[in-house]
Amino acid sequence: MPRPSLASPPLREFELVVLLAVLGLRDGAYPVSIRDAIEERTRRNVSRAAVFITLERLEGKGFVTSRYGDPTPVRGGRPKRFFSATPGGVAAAKDALRLMQSMTAGLDGVLE
Repeated sequence: MPRPSLASPPLREFELVVLLAVLGLRDGAYPVSIRDAIEERTRRNVSRAAVFITLERLEGKGFVTSRYGDPTPVRGGRPKRFFSATPGGVAAAKDALRLMQSMTAGLDGVLE
């Protein structure tokens, strides 16, 4: 099997999970919705702070960008901060998933 090439620095496990949640939520990705999506799909408790810190790290790596929405009365006039994956973030997620596929190839009997 050919060796997978990485176009970007490898993602940590939780970074990949957060990035995949951002991709899945599309325009509705803000820290609370990301946390809820992760908890729903993984059945793991995740703190909002852990999600936010990871989003900041992903933004520093150039894998996500953020923008502020309009202020809402529900949030005391504060705007939500929405996150979107960059093309580099999509490439990093693809690389991470290719790596997992490469590592699990031939292990069907063991992992079933």
